[in-house]
Amino acid sequence: MIITDNVGTIIKVSGPLVVAENMQGAKMYDVVRVSDKRLIGEVIEVRGDRASIQVYEETSGLGPGEPVYSTGVALSVELGPGLIESIYDGIQRPLDVIWKKVGDRITRGVEVTSLDRERKWDFVPVAKVGDTVETGDILGTVQETTLVVHKVMVPPGVSGKITEIKSGEATVEDVIAKVKKDGTVTDVQMLQKWPVRQGRPYKEKLSPDEPLITGQRVVDMFFPVAKGGTACIPGPFGSGKTVTQHQLAKWADAEIIVYVGCGERGNEMTDVLNEFPELKDPKTGEPLMKRTVLIANTSDMPVAAREASIYTGITIAEYFRDMGYSVALMADSTSRWAEALREISGRLEEMPGEEGYPAYLGSRVAEFYERAGKVLCSGQEGRIGALTAVGAVSPPGGDLSEPVSQNTLRIVKVFWGLDAALAYRRHFPAINWLLSYSLYTDTFDDYYRNNMGNEWVKMRGEAMRILQEEADLEEIVRLVGVDALSEKERLILETAKSLREDFLHQNSFHEIDTYASLEKQFKMMKLIMFFHHECQRATERGANLMDLLNLPVRDQIARARYLAETNMAEFDNINAALKEQVANVITAGDDDFEQQYA
Repeated sequence: MIITDNVGTIIKVSGPLVVAENMQGAKMYDVVRVSDKRLIGEVIEVRGDRASIQVYEETSGLGPGEPVYSTGVALSVELGPGLIESIYDGIQRPLDVIWKKVGDRITRGVEVTSLDRERKWDFVPVAKVGDTVETGDILGTVQETTLVVHKVMVPPGVSGKITEIKSGEATVEDVIAKVKKDGTVTDVQMLQKWPVRQGRPYKEKLSPDEPLITGQRVVDMFFPVAKGGTACIPGPFGSGKTVTQHQLAKWADAEIIVYVGCGERGNEMTDVLNEFPELKDPKTGEPLMKRTVLIANTSDMPVAAREASIYTGITIAEYFRDMGYSVALMADSTSRWAEALREISGRLEEMPGEEGYPAYLGSRVAEFYERAGKVLCSGQEGRIGALTAVGAVSPPGGDLSEPVSQNTLRIVKVFWGLDAALAYRRHFPAINWLLSYSLYTDTFDDYYRNNMGNEWVKMRGEAMRILQEEADLEEIVRLVGVDALSEKERLILETAKSLREDFLHQNSFHEIDTYASLEKQFKMMKLIMFFHHECQRATERGANLMDLLNLPVRDQIARARYLAETNMAEFDNINAALKEQVANVITAGDDDFEQQYA
């Protein structure tokens, strides 16, 4: 609602930054409408009656003397049924609705509601008249899509006794319940509004104790992220950040996905928009879009809108977390967001920090990631929800010492470091196993022992040790050649090669190899490590290493990644063939030994 008695006047325009005077009563982060074109802006600095405003639309043509209308409310998102399957821009304007209204190009000042006010939803109450409710309690449900049951909650700040509750079809603005407290009756709608820069309330933050299963072998086996954890994917151009995030969005074991394209190229967001409706959920067979919210803020959109898109995305994610869902937020990329901060800070003429970024960059990055977590949700039910935040970082030239990467690494618990050298060798995902780390690994040992047995933890440690030994041996090979190595060391090189090519390498465009369950990952790793141990045993008994490495079963091990999840029995057949073929080599070696000394 526009407050017409508080009209300011533009005195300066500097790109996305507008300075206006006569802005008495304006507060930080209030939304304003700039000029008679009604461009959306947000107050980011107040000095006396002057306000500095970052405008989320193109400001060309604006000039001093034009009016600024204050709304008196903070930049907020609309929360309610209709979020899932939506495609928004950085300030939660639905792009499909704008397209129908104005065509292919977003015109300035276009006003549309974030949620459809006309659509009717079938509201099924679960609370009843006379119930005493508090913030976060569930009043009823709406079947939003075939995959998502939308839980309509008591809004923050509302509590009391239900005096009326309806059922049946209703729009998001219809009153579906009335709550009375101390003689005051509050009307409750399915629609809630929440300021994007303020985290939504919860009762208690819990310690993450369960991994987010992604179906990506290098992640799940070596560098797992928690449900409710934080992770970053830094890497140079072309190393696969976006594809890795697409894979996580497609296959991660989360009930809701919020994907934020922050300042990315338009063709990358187009790929997302084209792919997601066609992809099938591995658990239900339904299209993945039926549990996904997309926020598309491409690089040709106004730079200030990048800053809002990150907050818009995480606020929507928190809303579904409050329902008790496991939510995964993908932010691609936070470097573009930081660049928006840098541009606005420069136009405000603030004292710059390292490399021109604002001095408060670290605190802004921390504020974003700390909104992730596993929480005990508001309400009497005791629901537990989790919000996992995964941010891509695009350091110039792949230099991880730059400020955005460093400030991110100080906060997140998982670092998936992408390597240009691996990407150039067409090894994807190009996560460098020697650089990356996860601070959750030891935390999940009990989970893996309980669900996959003790062997998982033991094999993971041994496999990582072999990969590290390979890196040390490669230096020797470069200097004196592979013939200088002992048989034991050459076996380590061969096993490490098998780990890299047959396990860590994963084809995201292959219908089977794109996803691997924990059971399949376990069986694949077990095959590789079993072959390693059998070769060790055979060489100790005098078998020729080259005979072992040329066994036909090695091709079967390499092709095991293409075995369907429904064909797990084939792993046992490969195991049996491996035992038999190694035994034949040992027997042949024993016969040669006897003939030689007969």
